[in-house]
Amino acid sequence: MIEETLLDATEKMGKAVEHVQTQFLGVRTGRASASLVDKIQVEYFGAFVPLLQLASFHVPEARMLVVKPHDRSSIAAIEKALQLSGLGLSPSNDGVVIRLSFPALTEERRKEFVKIVKNMAEEGRVAARNLRRDARKILETSKKDGDISQDEIDRAEKDLDHLTQSTVDAIDKAVSRKEHELLEV
Repeated sequence: MIEETLLDATEKMGKAVEHVQTQFLGVRTGRASASLVDKIQVEYFGAFVPLLQLASFHVPEARMLVVKPHDRSSIAAIEKALQLSGLGLSPSNDGVVIRLSFPALTEERRKEFVKIVKNMAEEGRVAARNLRRDARKILETSKKDGDISQDEIDRAEKDLDHLTQSTVDAIDKAVSRKEHELLEV
């Protein structure tokens, strides 16, 4: 029971770290990256589809992203979705591909992005702590049922605390990498 609870918590905390890192990919750093736009939902024949399924991406230079739709008839829908995405980019369309030019970030905008990243990281830390709390509830329930002893619970809680701390440390490292990337000129 204890090992099962700890394995479940380990798996879920790993997913929390992955989720935070995935969210970080969506934060613009001034460089062109397909990860900024690949999850944007495009209305295509009445259904919303991720842009990744409708187009391929190419980065010819550091501040330019080229989106090449697989179907030319979807160019208008893709362009509209990019304009509405909130990334602050102006797509230019030549009938075959869509070019996105990434302007250099101002110092003020970089600091705003750092705040956004720190908020995302805090949400990840809170998720890790909530997972620890849930695992402790399961352990306490098992103790009340008489399945495990107090000594076993104490050891499991130490393991759980160590796991939570390593998860929080992983999130902190990811934040510092992203912050350094954002503040780099």
